Amino acid sequence: MGAAIVALPLAFAAARNFSAVMVLRGAVRRVFDFLRGVDALIWTIILSCAFGHGPMTGALAILITDTGSFGKLFSEVLENVDRKQIEGVASTGAKPLQRYRFGVIPQVMPVLLSQVLYYLESNTRSATIIGAITGGGIGLLLTQAIITQKDWEEVSYYIVLILIMVMVMVMVMDTVSGWLRRRLIASDDSGR
Repeated sequence: MGAAIVALPLAFAAARNFSAVMVLRGAVRRVFDFLRGVDALIWTIILSCAFGHGPMTGALAILITDTGSFGKLFSEVLENVDRKQIEGVASTGAKPLQRYRFGVIPQVMPVLLSQVLYYLESNTRSATIIGAITGGGIGLLLTQAIITQKDWEEVSYYIVLILIMVMVMVMVMDTVSGWLRRRLIASDDSGR
């Protein structure tokens, strides 16, 4: 969620049809490329050297990588908005911020929300691996059980627990995503 909040305003600067300054647009796009080009595991190692081990380090690593990915995805979605809706809002005397709020955001919200929910689901799976490196969560417990060669039943228990958690998370995110998409499309259709 934090990555989406950071990436959305920056995506406007990276989108061709919203940023007239080519140098700014190019710079923001290169920042997005850099952030998403370095894997979350690498960010985890870098951040653990800077901040130490702990769950916050893993969360920051995911936030940095997802900011780059969301920035690219959001800017591409923004480049494909329908200009007629923006012009319609502008014809009412709306200021630029109101044009974005009422002419752009309703068009892109279903796609943005779908991407955010997908990444939330994906990050739930990644968090186990990152937790094993940064020292947090069930990933750490699994790693410790394997390293210390404890009872292999405990290792199996952690693996089954991770699989169940991931499957439940995928099903919940899929259900929530479908429900939100239907609500957004229904509210969009009723507004026309």
